[in-house]
Amino acid sequence: MQNRREFLKAAGGVLAGAAVGAVAGFGLAKGGPGASSGQDGAGRNARMHLSFRPYELELRHTFTVASYSRKTTPGVQVEIEFDGLKGYGEASMPPYLGQSVESVCSFLRKVDLEQFSDPLMLDDILSYVDSLSPGDSAAKAAVDIALHDLAGKILGAPWYRIWGLDPAKTPNTTYTIGIDTPDVVREKTLEVAGKFKILKVKVGLDNDEEMIRTIREVTDLPIAVDANQGWKDKHKALDEIFWLHERGVVMVEQPMSVKRLDDIAWITERAPVPIFADESVQRLADIPGLKGIFSGINIKLMKCTGMREAHKMVQLSRALGMKVMLGCMTETSCAISAAAQLSPAVDFADLDGNLLISNDIFDGVKVEDGKLTIPDRPGIGVLPL
Repeated sequence: MQNRREFLKAAGGVLAGAAVGAVAGFGLAKGGPGASSGQDGAGRNARMHLSFRPYELELRHTFTVASYSRKTTPGVQVEIEFDGLKGYGEASMPPYLGQSVESVCSFLRKVDLEQFSDPLMLDDILSYVDSLSPGDSAAKAAVDIALHDLAGKILGAPWYRIWGLDPAKTPNTTYTIGIDTPDVVREKTLEVAGKFKILKVKVGLDNDEEMIRTIREVTDLPIAVDANQGWKDKHKALDEIFWLHERGVVMVEQPMSVKRLDDIAWITERAPVPIFADESVQRLADIPGLKGIFSGINIKLMKCTGMREAHKMVQLSRALGMKVMLGCMTETSCAISAAAQLSPAVDFADLDGNLLISNDIFDGVKVEDGKLTIPDRPGIGVLPL
């Protein structure tokens, strides 16, 4: 298995280089259609100005996964102003990212966008932002999202259109039900009855079967499950996956620890449903080494530094014959709408983070009869409430 994995990783690396080279050229050229350069017209001598503030997200229900529970998620809201326009972005930091409001704000203080005269030079600007530290993915995502929002407004188009995607092809989004008691699981499931076409259920503790049986008392909707590395034995994990499949489960995320890739490959080879990487994949460079280990990957803006890299990850995954899922953290409609711009290009979407909070501050992407509906507004398509 190890030799096979090394071969696939080496072969994938060649594909990765080709894909990155092809996509890196996608910058929006200075002076392109609708461009408002900082050196031309009304924008003469204009410079970008970055501002930010902490904003804690309040969950409607306590959220429990295999490794922790929480009632709130720390976040930071970001704005980039240029020539009378404003782009919105955000960072969201659940515990496992190892980032905080303090670390995000510290990173954002280092970002000097005023050195760039043209917001449409996305590759140059975001390469500079990425170079400021080896980590800080959520902070980088916040800048990336706000810059894409600003650039889309300058161009007068939403990003799905700039990327050439058909908004009619957006998938149904899952709605997430965290690990809980049967009564709470039943209540959460009933709350969304008739609103969604697929559910996502957190598993990985000792009550997995109880969770699924409780949901099946209420609905027969397809289910995606996320073990969040919670299963410890590959044989038991595979047995559970077959049991889940018989009860309408259509995919499984991260069944075992990121350190157990050989075991995960063994499961993937035998499982009756696709197995997706979540914690095992962060950024573009991780993908080639997962070919043959997982069926697909879960891309999250807060992990991969934002829309620019997420777009590259979709293209590389497709080139390697892997399936793609778009996921999220607990986020406002700002980051969810940013991710939704890519959703027509993926197989699964888990973009419900804004629906899990009670204090959203944006109007953006909607869920209509379970399907993501992207607003036809420039940029990422959001309006502040």
